[in-house]
Amino acid sequence: MFNATSHRACATWFLTLTLFVLSPFALAAGKSYTITAPDGVKLAVQESGNPNGVPIIFIHGLLGSHLNWAAQINSPQLQRYDLITYDLRGHGLSGKPTDTGAYTDGQRWADDLAAVITTSHGRKPVLVGWSLGGTVISNYLAKFGDSRLAGAVYVDGVIELKPEQIVPHPAIYRDLNSPDLLTHLTAERDFLSLCFHTQPDTATFERLLANAAMASWKMQSAVQSMTVAAAQGLSKAQVPVLLIYGAHDALVQAQPTIARAAAIDPKIHSKLYANSGHAPFIEEPDRFNGDLAAFVDNASAR
Repeated sequence: MFNATSHRACATWFLTLTLFVLSPFALAAGKSYTITAPDGVKLAVQESGNPNGVPIIFIHGLLGSHLNWAAQINSPQLQRYDLITYDLRGHGLSGKPTDTGAYTDGQRWADDLAAVITTSHGRKPVLVGWSLGGTVISNYLAKFGDSRLAGAVYVDGVIELKPEQIVPHPAIYRDLNSPDLLTHLTAERDFLSLCFHTQPDTATFERLLANAAMASWKMQSAVQSMTVAAAQGLSKAQVPVLLIYGAHDALVQAQPTIARAAAIDPKIHSKLYANSGHAPFIEEPDRFNGDLAAFVDNASAR
């Protein structure tokens, strides 16, 4: 039998639950679904956070998946946004075509991103592209322009596949194409190790290594010849663009790459993280998440 205290407790619990459900910042359960790119490739998409918030579309790098963004998707600071991730073609749970052209043609990666934007119904998203994800953003801008975007963030993004911007690791890139399993997997491990100035904990690194093992071998070979329309894409950008690079990046030459991007678009802003390598969003997640939130709020208010 309920007494007065019990009734008050129930009423308080019900009121709290009601306020949470009605709150615009109440977290929706994450959802996963599959979409089809124009050339027929199936793409795995994931959404979490606040479905009514400003959309942020995270685009991972070579040998990754949506799991790369765990420190962002699980960040309390970012839960007020609509957090959208997807696995690039040839990666994770997405389709892995065997046609070389499916990877060398940069416009196909742009088409994938356009399909994610359309299907997720994200109005004016901010794009966040890590490493290879930067080329996806550039190719998208070149083909579609920025009319559907609020802004773009390049995270140690590849601007151009040119010697002055890319740190040479010929043995690793050669061995990624090796038909010998041990040689191939060793190259993947070495490539991932180069992503960090401060190495992640064992569990995180093992997860990243598992990501890499899921990536298409055909993609790893073909993507090294991917067309990148950086000059055309960045020159079209009228929305805010932010570059975040780690000062100790062992894969991309940070300063020359920032300089090249700024030469294409003088309106670009940049930040250099002194304690990070190629993956500042993993190495310094609190700082990165704060910078991202500030950028999103500013870009979406324009």
